[in-house]
Amino acid sequence: MSSTKPKRSLQPHPLKRLLDRLTILNPLHHVHLSLHSPIWHLIERIYALPSPPPPRVRTEPMQVICVGLPRTGTESLQHALIKLGYATYHGWNIVYDLDGCYSPGWVALARKKWYSNGRGSGGRRISREEFDALLGHCVAVTDAAASVFAADLIAAYPEAKVVLNMRRDTDGWEKSLRNTLVHANESWAWWLASWLDRECFWSWHVYERFLWPLLFRAGDGDMKSAIEGNARWIREEHANMIRGLVPKDRLLEWYIEDGWEPLCRFLGKSVPDEPFPHANALQGGWKEREEQANKRWIENAFGRLILICIGLMVVIAVARQWWL
Repeated sequence: MSSTKPKRSLQPHPLKRLLDRLTILNPLHHVHLSLHSPIWHLIERIYALPSPPPPRVRTEPMQVICVGLPRTGTESLQHALIKLGYATYHGWNIVYDLDGCYSPGWVALARKKWYSNGRGSGGRRISREEFDALLGHCVAVTDAAASVFAADLIAAYPEAKVVLNMRRDTDGWEKSLRNTLVHANESWAWWLASWLDRECFWSWHVYERFLWPLLFRAGDGDMKSAIEGNARWIREEHANMIRGLVPKDRLLEWYIEDGWEPLCRFLGKSVPDEPFPHANALQGGWKEREEQANKRWIENAFGRLILICIGLMVVIAVARQWWL
């Protein structure tokens, strides 16, 4: 008599199931206020920075625009360009700029591009001068700024060379998006801290309400559904748009696996005698940036929250004594 071994059920870990269920409590999945609502303009005034950094001034021409989508080796490409002598702006600079918080400037550009008529649509061209106010100190740009504003940057700097950086492993790319962009979008700590700290507000506002949702067509702010439903066709549409905008002699289609040689040949640079950098692996650069956010904003914000709670408890205790 033969016996068949029962198949082991491929059920997710109980903790994973619990966390998945808890995400339905995220208010972003149930309450969404249109970004062209006057309420957001009021909130932005309330959270306006007391000492915003001054506009930048361009001193050298823009030379390289790397328009690849997030998680296509954008930070590795930034490190490579820096090694080749290009001062390079990356998406992390939008929120971690050493010269001050320029996130409100990127929100303003996103508003002009998508919401310029006040009724939820835009289409106004962003000028070279407007980009220079944020990027004037750099001659190359990668990641979110370049991919979100790709068409505008190409038009503003027609003399610059363009790199369409991609990944061949589409499944791996989509998984990376889920582990990073979606993970950040579902972070209760970051969302709550954004209401308790001005700079943290702008870091959440620029990425979780504007740049990533607009890039991946997450109109309701739900990045998980947007990545699952849209990432692959957006990848193809984005690549075809770039191919249609840039002459072939100014465009390099480049994969992170290609390394130094095609990039250096395109830019007219010598190949460095060292391995190509790999800067932003999930457990490397991305994790370090999460820890930086925790140190810079979230810990301070929750410290304020504790003080607010203690203050409320004191007020309630005094009020009860008074009325008793």
